Parts: sequence; structure tokens; C-alpha cells
Amino acid sequence: MRDYHSIIDWIYNQFPVYQRQGSSAYKKDISNVRNFFQKKGNDFNFFKSIHVGGTNGKGSVSHMLASILQEQGFRVGLFTSPHMIDFRERIKISGKEISKDFIVKFVNENKLIFKELDMSFFEITFVLACSYFKENKVELAIVEVGLGGRLDATNIINPILSIITNVSIDHTNILGNNVKKIAKEKAGIIKRNTPLVLGERKLYTIIFEDVCKELDAKIYFAKEHHYLSDLIGDYQKNNINTTVTAINLLISLGFCINESSIINGLNKVKNNTSLLGRWQIVNAYPLLVLDIAHNLSALKVVLNMLRKYKGKKHVILGLSKDKLINSIVSILPKDYNYYLCGSSNPRIVSPKEIKKIFHLHNLSPQCFDFSYEAYDLISPINKKNDIILVTGSTFIVSDMLKYLDKY
Repeated sequence: MRDYHSIIDWIYNQFPVYQRQGSSAYKKDISNVRNFFQKKGNDFNFFKSIHVGGTNGKGSVSHMLASILQEQGFRVGLFTSPHMIDFRERIKISGKEISKDFIVKFVNENKLIFKELDMSFFEITFVLACSYFKENKVELAIVEVGLGGRLDATNIINPILSIITNVSIDHTNILGNNVKKIAKEKAGIIKRNTPLVLGERKLYTIIFEDVCKELDAKIYFAKEHHYLSDLIGDYQKNNINTTVTAINLLISLGFCINESSIINGLNKVKNNTSLLGRWQIVNAYPLLVLDIAHNLSALKVVLNMLRKYKGKKHVILGLSKDKLINSIVSILPKDYNYYLCGSSNPRIVSPKEIKKIFHLHNLSPQCFDFSYEAYDLISPINKKNDIILVTGSTFIVSDMLKYLDKY
């Protein structure tokens, strides 16, 4: 039997990983997951689930839902991606990460099937999560879409509720080059006679309304709610509204969830689920904030949040190859200081390449191989009121978290 780290290395090395390779690792087909369970003689819909999709906020909403349900005492599964530090962050039951022993045993037992089906890293991770949730008899699983919706590996489930947080431009090389095309892909998670909670009412909403009408699925728009959360980013207000609307719908479906569980769940998301990288303050002086905002709409919000703080603003930024880099650079405030960084992940664009685009917009950034190298340079010379933001990519934030975790 291989040990845990050997098993994880084997999965990464054997099969395409979207987080590392991008679109070449994306499987535009959901049959592999279904075929895996058929070979195992299992039905894959062996637990109740909530399916969460959208461009931004789906991770936060998933963790908020899980936290509230945990507070109520439910045995709740949580499947999200990507991870920040450890692979096991992707699969949790009531806040506890999947056991290393289960991963080792599951992969050893099924690696021949993985190879036979040529399953992707994400597909393997998802069937691992489903099997773990089944064995541990979860009462409800929160399943976050990996990418898009219609052709996502998670789309084999028949949830009791679907959620789409919002739609904006991202992953254009896979999902389409405009909001309508992307919305159609994300609408693929809507199931017949299954209610949908929609986080925002926008021009693209008609696409979801048409699909819901065709599938006899009732649509519910997120309502304004006045709850607080320990997730403090401005953008979390919409996520709170979406989450509470979904919780109220669960109550109407017969789930017993009281007011105190909603309040405590929203205020203890970090403690209950160990969510990382959402306006995460990790140091006070100088103020160091980590946020995984990685597309144009998300970065607009995060960069504007810096305006609330006095002192100099330092932005350590790295971007993936599939992003609208010129559009992102065009919205960067001119009075911030920028530090471009790379990563060991090959999807991150070379800082020197992005620097050329910065110059076209009259910005003069410094370049570094890694985010923590930029931090080590600027943190000793910052003043008390200054703020350092690390953003632009999950991988950039992950590099920083792993560096800080050593100390």
C-alpha cells in the first residue's frame, strides 16, 4: 500500500489536472463518472445534494451553506475545488477533511478503472468524494461545480436544489466568449422539477428563466437579508443573500433549520469549514490580505475595497493564461503599487510578459518569481497603515499560504 503523499503524486502524474494544465485537461463529457459507478455496480445518487454553480461566489456560498447545516447538527458533506494547501480540503464531512487512509485505500482499489476510463484528476476526485459521502452516510452534500455546469463531472447528480450565484466573463476558451454563452453552460445544472436559486437578477436572467420553464423547475431570486458573516469582503453580501434564500427554501422543503443556526453558521464559516483565501487577513502590521479573485468582475470589487484603507496600497498579483489580462490591467488604479509574480504552476503567466501590458497602461510594476518573494521585500519597509493584497489567482494565494504556513 502506498502512503498518502505517494498516492496524491500518483493521481497528479497519471491524469490531466485542470489546475495545472488548463483547458487541455478539461473533459467535455460527464460519462466517465457515470461509467465508473456502473462498473462498481453502484448508483451515484445515493445521498441528497445541493448543486452550486456560478462564476464568482460559489465557493463562499457552498461553505456558508455547510456551516449553517453543521450548526443545525446535520451530517453534511462538502465538495469544493481547488485546494489551497492540502488536497484533502476538497472533501469534508461536517468540517473534517477526508481521511488519508480512505484516499489511499480508494485509489489502490480503483486505479485500474481510472486508467481504463482515462479519468481526469477532477473526475477521480469527485468519485472519491461521492464514495466517501456514501460510506459515511451524509444527510446532505453541498457539491460545488468545478467549471461551467452542463459538461462538468459533478452534473451527474440529481440535487434537491440548484444554485447559480452569478455569471460573468471567465474561462472563455472553454465556456464561451460572452455572458450569454457562459450562462447557457451554467444553466446546464438545472434539473427537471428541481428548484433553482439565482443569486443575481441581470440581463442574462432570461436564459435561466427559459430553461426553468422548459424543465418545470421553479426559479427563486435571492432576496435581501440582514445577516452578518465572518467572511468580511464586500462581495459576501450577495453570497449571504443567496445562501439565506437557499436555506429558507430548504426549510420550505421540510428541513428543520432554526434562526440561531443561520446566525451562528454565517458567523462561524471559517471556524466550521476552514475556508481560505476570501479577503483573508493574515497579518495586522502591515495589513496583509489574501483573496483569490481571479477574473475581471471579482478583481474590480477587491481592488475597490482597498480604497477603504489609508496608507499605501501594495498589490502582489499573478494571473493565469486564460484570463482577459489586458482588460484586467486596464481597470487597475494608477495610485497603487504593483508587484507581478509567477508560480511553480505552469498556468501562471510569466511576470515579464504581463509587465509589457502594464507599460502600455502607464504602470511600472516590479517582477518576482513568487508572491512571497515580493512580500519579503515590501513588508519590512511598510508603514503601519499600509496594506498588502495578494490576489489574481488561487495559485498565487496558495503559494503565499504555504509559505506562511512554514512559520
